Amino acid sequence: MPTHTTPRPAQRPRPAPGRVLRNTVLVVTSLVWALPTWLLLVNALVPAADYSGEPHWWPQGFGLFDNISQAWTQAELGPAMGNSLLYAVTSATAAILVATMAAFATVIMPVRRKTLWFWLIYSGTLLPLQVFLRPLFLAYADTGLYDAQFGLFLVYVAIAVPFAYFIMRNFALTLAPEIIEAARMDGASWWRIFWQIHVPLSWSAMVAAFVFQFVAVWNDLLFGITLSTSSNIRPVMAALAELQGNYSSVGPPVVLGGALLVSLPTVVLFFSAQRFFVSSLRLHG
Repeated sequence: MPTHTTPRPAQRPRPAPGRVLRNTVLVVTSLVWALPTWLLLVNALVPAADYSGEPHWWPQGFGLFDNISQAWTQAELGPAMGNSLLYAVTSATAAILVATMAAFATVIMPVRRKTLWFWLIYSGTLLPLQVFLRPLFLAYADTGLYDAQFGLFLVYVAIAVPFAYFIMRNFALTLAPEIIEAARMDGASWWRIFWQIHVPLSWSAMVAAFVFQFVAVWNDLLFGITLSTSSNIRPVMAALAELQGNYSSVGPPVVLGGALLVSLPTVVLFFSAQRFFVSSLRLHG
C-alpha cells in the first residue's frame, strides 16, 4: 500500500553574508548621518529659559515655537528668506539654462576639442571658493556691485554653472544620437533641436540639477557675509550667522530653532522633486 508522507515546509533561504553586511553598514551609516539632525531637533525643543548649557540627547520640554518666534524677530529671517529664495530660484534657473546649452554644444553639436571645453567649464569647481573672495570684494567695491542683489546673483550663477554643466553633460551623453540625426535630416536647425527635442528629453536632469544648485545657493554663507551687509540684501544664512553672533543673549535653542526653520524650504523642494529623480533613474538606469 502506498504510504503518504507529510510534505516538509519549505525552508527559507538564509540571507547571504554579503547582504547582511551591506544592510548593517547602511543602517549604521544612516544612524550616524541622522545623529546631528536628532541633536538639532531635541535641543531646538528645549525652552530657551530652561537651557542649562549642556546639549540634550532626549526631549525636555517644548519651546520650539517660542524659539522660532524669537529667531524670526531678532534675526529678521522673513526678509532674509525672501532674499535667499530670490537668489536661489533666479541663479539656479539661469545656471541650469547656461549649463544645458553648454552641454548641448559640447556633446550634440559638432564642435572641435570637446574635452578641452569640458575642462575649461568644469575647472570652476576645482578651486576653493575662498580664493575668489578678495578679488571679488575689490572688484565689487569698485563697480558698485557690493551689497547689491544683482552682484550676489552674478556670483551665484558663476559658481553654479560648472557643476550643473557636469550633470547636464553626463546626461546628454546618454541620449540616443539617432534622434538628433533624424531631426537634422528633416532640416531642423540646431536652435529648434535644442528647444523642441533636447530640453524636453533633459527635463528630469534639469530639475535634478536645479535642486542641487538651489540647495547650494540657499545654504551659502561665504559670499553672503562677504559681499552684503544690508538686511534687505543679505541672504538667510548671513542673517542666521548674525543671530548666532548674539549667542549669549538668545541662547542656543533659539539659534537651533532658526536653523530648523530655514532648512524647511530645501526639504520641501527635495521631496517635491523626488519623482523627477526616480523617473530619471528608471529611464537611464
